[in-house]
Amino acid sequence: MGTANLLVELNVEELPPKALRRLGEAFAGALADGLRAQGLAGADCVVTPFASPRRLAAHLTAVAARAADRALTQKLMPVAVGLDAAGNATPALLKKLAALGADAGAVPRLKRAPDGKAEALFLDSTVAGATLAAGLQTALDQALARLPIPKVMSYQLADGWQSVHFVRPAHRLIALHGADVVPVTALGLAAGRETQGHRFEAAADPVVIRDADSYAAQLEAEGAVIASFAARRAEIERQIHAAAAAAGLAPVDDDALVDEVTALVERPNVLLGRFEEAFLGVPQECLILTMKANQKYFPLLDGNGRLTNRFLIVSNIRPADPQAVIGGNERVVRPRLADAKFFFDQDRRQRLEARLPALARVVYHNKLGTQGERSARVEAIARAIGERLDGGALAEAAAAAARLAKADLVTDMVGEFPELQGIMGAYYARHDGIAGEIADAIEDHYRPRFAGDALPRNPVGIVVALADKLETLTGLIGIGERPSGDRDPFALRRHALGVVRMLVERELAIGLTEIVDIAAGITCNAAVRGNPAETGAQVVAFIHDRLANQLRDQGYSAQEVDAVLAQRPERIREVPRLLEAVRAFTRMAEAAPLAAANKRVGNILKKAAAPVAAAVDQALLVEPAERQLHAELERVAPLSARAFAAGDYTGSLRVLASLKAPVDAFFDSVMVNAEDAALRANRLGLLMHLSATMNRAADLSRLAA
Repeated sequence: MGTANLLVELNVEELPPKALRRLGEAFAGALADGLRAQGLAGADCVVTPFASPRRLAAHLTAVAARAADRALTQKLMPVAVGLDAAGNATPALLKKLAALGADAGAVPRLKRAPDGKAEALFLDSTVAGATLAAGLQTALDQALARLPIPKVMSYQLADGWQSVHFVRPAHRLIALHGADVVPVTALGLAAGRETQGHRFEAAADPVVIRDADSYAAQLEAEGAVIASFAARRAEIERQIHAAAAAAGLAPVDDDALVDEVTALVERPNVLLGRFEEAFLGVPQECLILTMKANQKYFPLLDGNGRLTNRFLIVSNIRPADPQAVIGGNERVVRPRLADAKFFFDQDRRQRLEARLPALARVVYHNKLGTQGERSARVEAIARAIGERLDGGALAEAAAAAARLAKADLVTDMVGEFPELQGIMGAYYARHDGIAGEIADAIEDHYRPRFAGDALPRNPVGIVVALADKLETLTGLIGIGERPSGDRDPFALRRHALGVVRMLVERELAIGLTEIVDIAAGITCNAAVRGNPAETGAQVVAFIHDRLANQLRDQGYSAQEVDAVLAQRPERIREVPRLLEAVRAFTRMAEAAPLAAANKRVGNILKKAAAPVAAAVDQALLVEPAERQLHAELERVAPLSARAFAAGDYTGSLRVLASLKAPVDAFFDSVMVNAEDAALRANRLGLLMHLSATMNRAADLSRLAA
């Protein structure tokens, strides 16, 4: 079968920019999957996606004009049903053959083969390979149906009768196999070879594509469009860094903004604009956010990371004289910056403290009350955690910061830009003359906001951030608002991991259950109807689940993670060291048999008729093997305990190696469930002693295969 490269393009009206990259990749990937499934493209087919503001396209290499025929074996029915006693076809068999397009002449060719307990009849046939026209039509229909469209539009076709549902109205369809048009249709359009270039700067309209391989080059040369999302993005980044370097400045890094701008322009042209230096008196976070969010500009920073009054514009046109474009953008940004300055000036007229009553009018959650009530809970939790960690001074500072932490939610600036919550609170706190560590804590208490984000910079910020996250977890889990599947509207998973990071990375000397119980006691008594202990247990389990997932993502095996977390370590800061100790233990030759023995011990103890104490009467140790095991335990247990208490978890596990031989001998020659009740109880006590010694750092039974 002959092969050639294939090009499919859908020319549409402006696509949603934040979804464009995903739409382009999904369109190309689904087309390739559909063609491969029908044998029209091989596993080595190279797929190149194209996505610009007004097109989705894909280039695929080595696509066949027709798929190869393939052999097909179909099971028909049991022999006893298909053939009578004389071996002739029954009516049921003839009906089945007719349904498959065969007749009685196919009966002699049927094969018999075992199928379970009986024989069955099978028909061998050859299925003709799909033609490219039919196969591409199927793949195209499936690709359009599976696109991750954020919001579907409905529009009528030119005939005024038929309606189409798609992300944006489509105007042209290209399908070229080499230089030949493939006769397919989509969204009421018949395939051709014409597309539309840049709205204003195309040299030809329409652009007539000669063949599949000339698509990208022709669009750029004749249509003034860089069709590839990746190539267009790279060109934007090149121009941005070149323009910034020419000015001796550096652009603000923002991959999401680069993606969005790439989805807004077809022929990028980066230009340098300016605004009045007077606006630099406004906090740079406000100005940067204004320029990025509203205008899609790239602010420029000096060598010290401070915002300058210059910015980069990514224009979609390349006029001979760009001054009109630059001047227009400078006029547009000025009112935005003026608004930010107005909000900043107005907000500073009122102290943060004076804004606290307004929080009582802001609903946090219909079951958890207002932001004012929530702030009171966070303040109480912060005070209690601060007292527990470092006494009264930290408690008072943390309570002061927590009290003001949410006050900026009712400022004009945060009302306009919610992303600035915390940041503006810190600015306004410093303006009010509030101590630096408290102002920093107000800004930092939302941290970490995402994976890899910095932690709060000082102990006060750590305490308030813990209090804020624990109030959220205990409050929302207490009223049943747990995440489900991909749904986590309150970001509880992120809050849980934030708590873990602060406990581990700051090595806080406080137990997880203790800190959660503090929060649950305050939240449940103030807002949630329920049992604080029950809510606390649910939150601890939730945090452990998130920690387990994170550790597995970091490369620890499921067995290693389960072994450590099964013991519910109170000091979360010790978990990384416990994991390294378990990993070192698993490298020992004695690890596997000891883990298996530990699992066996656990199963025996679970089946005991009554609770077992780790108490052993030496007078009842009658077998040499049990005396040997007890003696070795008496030697090893103190060594392991001392190493564990000193934080040497690897050493605590390493000394267990000497238990392998006596444990093996014990299980080879001692009957645990002896008929004598006293002997049986004593041996169970010995096993309980063994279990307690072996499982101090981790549940080693979880390492058993």
